[in-house]
Amino acid sequence: MEKLNVLPWHEQALWLLGIFLGGLILGLAFYWIIKKILRVSHSELSKDLPRVKNPFVFVVIVLSLQLWPELYFESKTPFITQLSQIVNILAVTWLLIGMVKGIRDSIVRRYKQDVGSSLKLRKLFTQVRLFERIVIVIIVILAIALILMTFDSIRRVGVSILTSAGIAGVIIGLAAQRLIANLLAGFQLAITQPIRLGDVVIVEGEWGTIHEMTLTYVVVAIWDKRMLVVPSTYFIEKPFQNWTRKSGEMLGTVYLYVDYHLPLEPVRKELKRIVKDNPMWDGETANIQVTGSTEKAMEIRALIGADNANDAWNLRVHVREKLIEFLQKEFPEMLPKSRVTLEKDG
Repeated sequence: MEKLNVLPWHEQALWLLGIFLGGLILGLAFYWIIKKILRVSHSELSKDLPRVKNPFVFVVIVLSLQLWPELYFESKTPFITQLSQIVNILAVTWLLIGMVKGIRDSIVRRYKQDVGSSLKLRKLFTQVRLFERIVIVIIVILAIALILMTFDSIRRVGVSILTSAGIAGVIIGLAAQRLIANLLAGFQLAITQPIRLGDVVIVEGEWGTIHEMTLTYVVVAIWDKRMLVVPSTYFIEKPFQNWTRKSGEMLGTVYLYVDYHLPLEPVRKELKRIVKDNPMWDGETANIQVTGSTEKAMEIRALIGADNANDAWNLRVHVREKLIEFLQKEFPEMLPKSRVTLEKDG
């Protein structure tokens, strides 16, 4: 068979374009066939297949282009061989990352239908996302290592590095101990889960929710839309408050200071009327209790329940406002006041 390097350059370009288009068509055809088979078999994998479409087609194109050096050269040059190896590694890496993300989507979708509790769902999402990132980091590191191994010069340097691995390991360990500590803390957070995505926490005196978790840091969304970025080691080494550790349900409190002569039963009825039709109320907890007293006023507490911390906060604000309006309208004389006694001299 006559090699293509004896052909004019424009014919060589047409051959290369033809091989590329052939690989593209072949990849799309394979993808379409697999998709049809999965749909006919009613497999859940058909919903995750788009995740690997582009990397799968790219792999088929790369494999097709492997024909080009065989057709174009009498024998492969070292450069062409190395380039083919690097492209193959990149193609397989992209495909593996797409498969990992597809598996993640499949797990989340499957268990989202089976698990009814929002607490269990948040635990599952946290574990899946963290382990997904761990696997992707490992895949990328291995891909970079394999690409570097295709260079003979680096391979020779690697042998000399191995001879002084002890010294190099100590130096690298000292330089990267904070990074390694955060990575290990990220692994520990994924396994033990003192926090999960969506948990309500108080960190550094700030109230917020866990917005994002990586292997090295955690992002806390503060109530006023600020983002607090905290290293992973913080949640291992320092105390913090997690309001939704065991359950997403929250109790909210509203404190009011009123005169001692205020009858409590009308206030209790008003509280139940306020929360009765409010969608943020959990339908269970709504009570008035006397929790303190001073020389000037009586402290009463309205205790209300909600399904999550955000609803609890908004419900507290609503109940406080409505109870104050009720007292102003029905019992204005029962609001806190100062009493002064005047005695006539003589």
